[in-house]
Amino acid sequence: MINDADASPDLRKALDLARTPHGTVDNVMRVHSHRPNTMNGHVVLYRAVLHDSANSLPTWLQETIGSYVSALNDCDYSYANHWKNAAHLIGDKERAIAVEAALKKRRPGDVFDGAELALLQYAERLTLSPGTMQQSDVRVLQDAGLDDGQILEANQIIGYFNYVNRCLNGLGVTTQGDVIGYYSD
Repeated sequence: MINDADASPDLRKALDLARTPHGTVDNVMRVHSHRPNTMNGHVVLYRAVLHDSANSLPTWLQETIGSYVSALNDCDYSYANHWKNAAHLIGDKERAIAVEAALKKRRPGDVFDGAELALLQYAERLTLSPGTMQQSDVRVLQDAGLDDGQILEANQIIGYFNYVNRCLNGLGVTTQGDVIGYYSD
């Protein structure tokens, strides 16, 4: 990864776009430093998937879905960052502990029901068995009360985390030097 001091002008622009509210560039973005164009694309995709004001799924649930996908993929990097976000947004320490335990055991039904459980079950199936997905999987979400926009949001979150988990794991990216989580304590 190329540091700021050694960055070309194109890379400097990409790094500036990728800066967090903390003023840093997380390793998930900096790993793209040899190809600023992919960093730019990644930043835009990430923000559209998780930080767009048009999203209607609660932010804590978006972060929980991303955390579950990351746990299923054994991606310590994404899990560390996004679970910290989810736990903060859940806002109830005991509830967050119970949710995390259920996700780590792959038993979301221990703490969720209804649409939330349906989304997490969809996330697990799409992550672990994507070739088996059928229209009936979408109907289950609709029957749970989710509208098509919410289903698309969840689908994009799941797809994004499967993409980024594979990139991070495949390049050996760690959280060393990163500020963990989006929200300051």
